Amino acid sequence: MNVNVEIGIIGGSGLEKLLEEKEAEIVEIETPYGFSPKIYIGEINNKKVAFLPRHGITHAIPPHKVNYRANIWALKTIGVKRVLATNAVGAINEKYKPGDFFIPFDLIDFTKTRVQTFFEEGKVIHADCSNIYCKELKDALIASIKNFKVKFWEGVLACTEGPRFETPAEIRMMKILGCDAVGMTGAPEAFLAREAGLCYASLSFISNMAAGLQNRLTASEVFKTAQKILPYLKLILNEAIKKIPEKRMCDCIKSLEEAEI
Repeated sequence: MNVNVEIGIIGGSGLEKLLEEKEAEIVEIETPYGFSPKIYIGEINNKKVAFLPRHGITHAIPPHKVNYRANIWALKTIGVKRVLATNAVGAINEKYKPGDFFIPFDLIDFTKTRVQTFFEEGKVIHADCSNIYCKELKDALIASIKNFKVKFWEGVLACTEGPRFETPAEIRMMKILGCDAVGMTGAPEAFLAREAGLCYASLSFISNMAAGLQNRLTASEVFKTAQKILPYLKLILNEAIKKIPEKRMCDCIKSLEEAEI
């Protein structure tokens, strides 16, 4: 199937309302890795956009159970070449505060059980992850976020297995390694997008201070912060989609060149 969708958005429930007032087409794609969640296809600023709810539309899939391969495969199947992901993250860098936005420029993967690749048999592929986040998409996000009165940061994202929060000792380790924020959904999503030749960038938001930097962590706190920043998240994504260049001039499409041994 190829319905010529230009841009994919991966995120939480509520973002499907980004799509313009015309009723969205809903598809569910069968992939070699199982079915994707229902994907909502519509328009934003005259561009065809697909919204994929990472945890399912009722938010019932925990981060370590998300079928990341099916999600990326499904988006590529319907023609997506660029993916904007949204993620809730905890602040490791103490300059950051809940409600701030965060755009990662690099990623450290601490997950344990997630399948990391599409290439498990038949050939050995080593994808280049030197620029795991697409510069063109990051530039569009940064230019867009500057239009609004919100604080944002750029830094290194750590991804953990979940669904539990991290321990204070784990956070201290991540800080030593140069991580600025921590979440549970950044990997292997970014790596799989790279293998698929898709441009990928993340618009994250600080939902809480990481373990050891505040008294305790609760899921309800994450949810409350998400609800507060959701209007800005929508505005920034809407503006970023306007700013994405028509033609891809980045190196994302070349990620598998000379990758096979």
